Order: sequence, then structure tokens, then C-alpha cells
Amino acid sequence: MPQFEKSTVHMKDPERVEQIICDLIKGGASKLQIITDFDMTLSKFSINGKRCPTCHNIVDDCKLVTDEGRQKLLQLRHKYYPIEIDPHLTMEEKYPFMVEWYFKAHSLLVEQRLERDKLAEVVRESDVALRDGFEQFFDRLHQHNVPVFIFSAGLGDVLEEIINQAGVYHANVKVVSNFMDFDDNGVLKGFKGELIHVYNKHDGALKNTEYFKQLKEYSNIILLGDSMGDLSMADGVSNVETILKIGFLNDKVEERLDAYLDSYDIVLVRDETLEVPNAILQKVL
Repeated sequence: MPQFEKSTVHMKDPERVEQIICDLIKGGASKLQIITDFDMTLSKFSINGKRCPTCHNIVDDCKLVTDEGRQKLLQLRHKYYPIEIDPHLTMEEKYPFMVEWYFKAHSLLVEQRLERDKLAEVVRESDVALRDGFEQFFDRLHQHNVPVFIFSAGLGDVLEEIINQAGVYHANVKVVSNFMDFDDNGVLKGFKGELIHVYNKHDGALKNTEYFKQLKEYSNIILLGDSMGDLSMADGVSNVETILKIGFLNDKVEERLDAYLDSYDIVLVRDETLEVPNAILQKVL
């Protein structure tokens, strides 16, 4: 596959990757499911050096939030994002900080009394962008009825709006994320269910075993993520035969490349496209 010749593609064990892809090809469409993160995995990390927003950033930076609120949310980001990507801290050490960050940020958003009806416009006006090749990615999976599980620590309402506006929220896509809870007037009053943050996806995966049970014949998985926390997203699947883990390494590359190579089968470094996943899907489907 010529896509594998790209300088962005890194693999610790190319022979093993080849073997996994061969197993996926043997299984074909009827055995395949996709489990993927969203922010900075399906969406772009940056365009021409300018950072792209996550689902949370879209709301944090929008005109519905007061200047004071925006300032507070930005301070939280500056405090906690470096902890999230610090290569010297374990996931367990980062965990309480992530809970703190999300709890504070979500409380601030509730204070802003955001209106549900304004979300579509907020997404339209934002700089969010899906990775190049996203239409081909989603459309091919839909065409072959491959289940897609998007598991995001972002804001579910914003995420759904993004893929809806992009025309790729097909029937085979299921989103599990932090969904907003609105009152009868459509004003944000809180969040539904348990908090999902970057480092508790293992727990979330186990809560979704019902979904995975319905898909028990789909025992081959392509997992896409951009953080070490994403590696546990398939923990709810009990009957994995073959799993290919593709990791996007967007930031702090030098410090984190070795750890990513140890954990992901394929690491895509500063690659803003879905070329490699699409090339694999073209062979499998």
C-alpha cells in the first residue's frame, strides 16, 4: 500500500501489522467494527499550524459564552491540558486532574445558560474540520454496514452536530459522549449520565457492553485514537479476534513517540488525513 510509504507513518513491527491487516481482509465486512475517538482523531488537530478546536473548545470560544466565562475556561485549559499530555505522568496520576477539569468546565458552561437551538450555528461558525478523506471513510463504512462506535470525552451534542453538518451521521454510527441536559426551555441545566473523560474510557467501554453484545459477530476491530486513554475503548468487546490500533500523534511528538509505538500498531505523526485508515478499509471491504 503506497499510503504506508508516507513519512508520517511509523510502525514498531511492520510484519505484525501486515499479518493483522491480512486477518482483517479474511474477515471482511461482515466481521468488522470500528471503535474510534473523535476530537483530534476524526477531527483535525491543526491546519497550517493553527490549532483546530475540540468539541469543548467550540463552545468555550463561541459568542454565547461571556468574555469572563471564556477567560475562565481558557485558564482551565492552560492549567489542565499540559497535564493531560505530560509524558512523565501515568494515566492514574492524570485521572483526578481530568475529573477536576471536566467538572469545573461543565459547571462554567451550565452557568452560561447555553441554548440548545444555538448549537448548530455555533458549530457552523467554528473552525472545526474533519480529517481529509472523512467522506470516503464514513460513506464506505455505511455502504458496507460496518458499525461505527464513536467514543468521545467531548460534548456529544456538538459532536453530533459536526458530523450531521458534514453529512456523515449515517445510521451505522453510534455516539457515546458527554451529552448536555436541557430544561423545558432548551437551556443547559447540566449533563446526562456519568462523566467521560480522556482517561476513564475503560469504565465507559464496560458500560456499553450491551451495544457490543448485539455486535458479537463483529469480532474484528479497527480502533482509532489519539491518546493513551483511547487504547481501552474496546474493553467492552468480549470476543475480539483481531484488533488493529491506529494512533494519531499530534503534539509533543518527540517525547511521546516511543510510548505510542509500544501501544499502537500504527502511529500517524502529524498526519491530518485519514489516508491510511481509508487504504486499509479499501482492502478489507
